[in-house]
Order: sequence, then structure tokens, then C-alpha cells
Amino acid sequence: MKQISLRIDREQKAVRLDQFLASKLPNMSRTQAQKLIAAGMVCENGKPVKQSSHKTVPEALLEITIPYREEVKLVAQDIPLDILYEDDDLLVINKPAGLVVHPAFGNWDGTLANAVLHHLTVTQSSSLTAQSPERPGIIHRLDKDTSGIMVIAKNDCTKAYLQKQFQERTVQKTYIALVHGKLEPNSGLIDAPIGRDRKDRKKMTVTPTGKPAQTAYDVLEQYDGLQSYTLLKARLLTGRTHQIRVHCASIGFPIVGDMTYGRDTDTLKRQFLHAFSLTFKLPDGDSRTFEAPLSADLTGYLNSLK
Repeated sequence: MKQISLRIDREQKAVRLDQFLASKLPNMSRTQAQKLIAAGMVCENGKPVKQSSHKTVPEALLEITIPYREEVKLVAQDIPLDILYEDDDLLVINKPAGLVVHPAFGNWDGTLANAVLHHLTVTQSSSLTAQSPERPGIIHRLDKDTSGIMVIAKNDCTKAYLQKQFQERTVQKTYIALVHGKLEPNSGLIDAPIGRDRKDRKKMTVTPTGKPAQTAYDVLEQYDGLQSYTLLKARLLTGRTHQIRVHCASIGFPIVGDMTYGRDTDTLKRQFLHAFSLTFKLPDGDSRTFEAPLSADLTGYLNSLK
């Protein structure tokens, strides 16, 4: 069981409880919220709420119990993988936008983890233990609608070796992002702590109480027309949730297509954010840089701006 506590904001307008939960909890749909309420898993000020139509009360304390899927067993699914590199210890892939990395509430299958398990099973190229069966060999993640490069371990030794590099921040992660506006100067460092948004649990925000976060950027190209855009190369010096998206929005240059921190577009149906390159040491000690080309939807959108 997972326990979550939410204090309703004083200025929060009265809305249906299922609607409120779906807007505040990551990966929570309105239907899933209704099922939790019907099962008595949502309490308001210590008392179970009986109906999804119950209206929220300002400053009330909500306590939500989310049951983990019983006996979660990852199922191998034949989902295509764009493999850029593979050896006996690891594989490097180009994750497409729209693919969730690992199972969670609301996404128990159809994930990258399901695809990886299928690949490793078919090729019989993994000796990973079952310590983390829900995410075999997966060390880091990308948002569902962020495309790009990821590294996946095939054995426990490689997994520990790579995890240490991520923890010590020796892995170099470079992204390509398109933002609204004409960003100046041509290079810079966004140094602003990031934490959970108190008013919206699905969002992160720049806050003095957050964790340190640094994003270095260089301008690659600028587009002038009816609107201005700037294409960036951004390098993560830290690894906070939604870091580049939050940092760009915080300085007034939200990422194109980012419906959470920016604004929607007519033609691009996801944020223009792509994990372009990853530099790390292989188990033999050699440092390697792997790159993933931009997907067709992103290159097509850039061409439409020229």
C-alpha cells in the first residue's frame, strides 16, 4: 500500500473529489479515482468519503491509500525497440515519445520495461536477478512524451556500475529543446532549486525549499516569423524531475508543446524535448558517447519554421 496525504488549499474552489484527485495525483485518471473512493480508500479529515461526487472542502486533509498491484509480475511484450548499441553487458536505445518507462499505477503494462524484458528473454542475453522485476535493467528514466537515448543494463554488475555513475553525476546528459521566444544570451546556466508544486502534485516548480538544480544551455538556432523560437542544447548538471521543462518555463521560455509548463501547439502534440546524447563509461572503463537522432515529428516541426 502507498499512503498519500493532501491538504486542500484554502483558495481551492469546490469541485468533485474524483476530479480533484485526478488533477493532483500523477498517473491518476478520474475513473481510477472513483474506484479508490468506492473502495473506501480516500478519507477526508479521518473519515472515509463515500461518493465521488463529494465536493472538496478548503483546508481539509485528504488521506489516499493506493494499493500496489497484487503480485506484480512483469510480462514480456513484443514492443519494438530502436536499439542503437548492444553488447553482452548493456544496450542503448532511442525511446519514442508516448512510451512510459516502467509500470506504475495506471500503466501496468505496455511500457519500456515490458519491451526490454521481451528483448532480453528472446535473445537470452540477461542474467539480472529478480530484485526489481518491474524495471529490469532500467537505471534512469525519461518522461512519457520525451524521446531519446537511454542505457539499460543486462546484468547486476553492469547495473550497479552504471547506477554509481548516475549517482556520482559523472554521466553527461545532453538534450535538444525548442522553446518559445528569442533566448539571449547564446549560452548560460539556469541555477534554481526545484521541488514539488504545493498546489498541484503533478507539477514541479522552482522554489527556495527545493533541491539544487542546474541546467547549462547553448543556443543552436533561432527562428523568427509570426512567433520567435529558439533551439537549445541543454546539459543537465543535476537530475531533477521535469528539470529542463521547469527551468525553461521559469525564465519565461517554455518548451514548445509542453502543456504542463507552457502552452499547446496546433501541430506538435507533445513537448519538443529530446535526450540527444549520453556519455558514460562502459564496464571495460572506456568512455563512450552515444547519440540518438531527432524523431520525424520534431524534425518536421523544425522544417515548418524555416
